[in-house]
Amino acid sequence: MSPLIKVANLKMGWDPTVLLENADFEIPRGDIFAILGGSGCGKSTLLRCMIGLEQPLGGTIEIEGVTESHLEVGRPPFGVMFQSGALFGSMTVGENLALALAQWTDLPPDAILAIVRAKLRLVGLADAEDKFPSQLSGGMKKRAAIARAMVLEPELIFLDEPSAGLDPVSSFELDALILSLNQALGLTVVLVSHELESIFAIASNCIMLDKTSRSIIARGDPRELRDSSEDPRVSSFFNRRSGPPLPTPAPSAP
Repeated sequence: MSPLIKVANLKMGWDPTVLLENADFEIPRGDIFAILGGSGCGKSTLLRCMIGLEQPLGGTIEIEGVTESHLEVGRPPFGVMFQSGALFGSMTVGENLALALAQWTDLPPDAILAIVRAKLRLVGLADAEDKFPSQLSGGMKKRAAIARAMVLEPELIFLDEPSAGLDPVSSFELDALILSLNQALGLTVVLVSHELESIFAIASNCIMLDKTSRSIIARGDPRELRDSSEDPRVSSFFNRRSGPPLPTPAPSAP
């Protein structure tokens, strides 16, 4: 089966600054694919290039065999969840979801409403249709943003730091949601994240970017990279090692 996304000889950054060059990788259909690396290595820039918000300095990005720069202006072939959720604050959750359907389809209002409610049920927000984003918790905003990303029934969604800013329980629940959507719907998920616990829980594949070499220095199953990589940069990243061990915390006074 041909890959859903194919990146070839990619170079990105802003002249004269180059963040990544000579990058080649493929994303199979049905993957939960993580883009990883330390701060400033270009993770979010790569995601922005893949969704067309940034233009690479060279190379190609193909989605479904079509070069990103040649995608027709119109109904997008993927959904996106931005880190903050990016919900419109003056609109209810239901209206946020309905907006894309009203813009890109000819569906009547009752059909749009039915789809909105179905997507909200799918992410566990059946009671949030008439709430405004300001009335939602951080985890609920993320779920609403994922529902909006899925409202046009794409095969592919991009998630920018889905677990950022969430407490451990909300982060676990969001991981479970992403995994269930992938398994039940065959949804391909591309995510940028620095949350190792989430990555090990849900990602089936990954690439790791390196700021110094401006290259991809690892690729594959993140659990295998954690356990068997011989590259000290990769091993340190996945095992959270940098410098001498931290001191053991002193016991609290009785």
